[in-house]
Amino acid sequence: MRLPLRSFCIFRSVIARGQAVDVQRRGLSGAAMRLVQFRRRGEGASIRVGVEQGEGHSVVDLKAFDPSMPSTMRELLELGDKGLECAQRALASGKCVVDRADIQLLSPVTGPEKVVCVGMNYRDHCLEQNAPIPKEPIIFNKFPSAITGPYDDIILPSESQEVDWEVELAFVIGRRGKHIKEEDALSYVAGFTVANDVSARDWQMKRNGKQWLLGKTFDSFCPLGPALVTTDTVTDPHNLSIRCLVNGDTVQDSNTDQIIFKTAALVAWVSKFVTLIPGDVFLTGTPPGVGAFRKPPIFLKKGDVVECQIEQLGSIINKVV
Repeated sequence: MRLPLRSFCIFRSVIARGQAVDVQRRGLSGAAMRLVQFRRRGEGASIRVGVEQGEGHSVVDLKAFDPSMPSTMRELLELGDKGLECAQRALASGKCVVDRADIQLLSPVTGPEKVVCVGMNYRDHCLEQNAPIPKEPIIFNKFPSAITGPYDDIILPSESQEVDWEVELAFVIGRRGKHIKEEDALSYVAGFTVANDVSARDWQMKRNGKQWLLGKTFDSFCPLGPALVTTDTVTDPHNLSIRCLVNGDTVQDSNTDQIIFKTAALVAWVSKFVTLIPGDVFLTGTPPGVGAFRKPPIFLKKGDVVECQIEQLGSIINKVV
């Protein structure tokens, strides 16, 4: 069963004239939206950016509404508030609506410069492994080529026999920054989405010096979507139900309140090392219930269907082939 979408705007907090907006509680535009990337069926490979009229509903085609707008989410985010305010006007207009049946939904971000991942970032996942709580974020990455759409197939590589699931809360950077202060960090976040950090455990834990990269970055190992849900749409990203189902059976069931290093802390930490730019994707870790730590371990096989759900964000469903 899909989780309900319960969302409302987080209003900007202005204490007095001339004082700063509370950047910990605001998005880039102050707009509550569900932004998507899609292709119109029968129109080739061209990517469009749209705004959902509601979770799973029809989509307003942003470029059809305003031809000056870009065709990809990354380019839209690079415009800052200008792009998001245009998207808000398009949604309010009710014009240029494309029926859901006429589109193929893509990952909300394609071709990001960086996909930043965080390991061991749920308290209950650490307990599952009898592992200590990390004292600082454990950072690794996937290559952007691992990203695939919310309903696309997960391809089992012949090189691995131990492919596992990991439902994760993801967020996307909305503006450029380096050495970002934690108290300012949420103003750099465009929104949140659902991810599956698909993992080849044999490569992650046993081979290649036990470095994580190769086991995490096979093609199709980062399903993402269904939408980029702007920060002002999400009540509290660190108090959301999060689940993974395999063939309809619940295998992970937790809450994002178990996250150790939360969004602002991760933005501040990673920006010490690298410049963050619009479109960069962060995966924030997974709760307990992964296949590798079951007794006996369980791994994905061809024909399996994996559904990752996060409250207020939606769900992604991927068949294993």
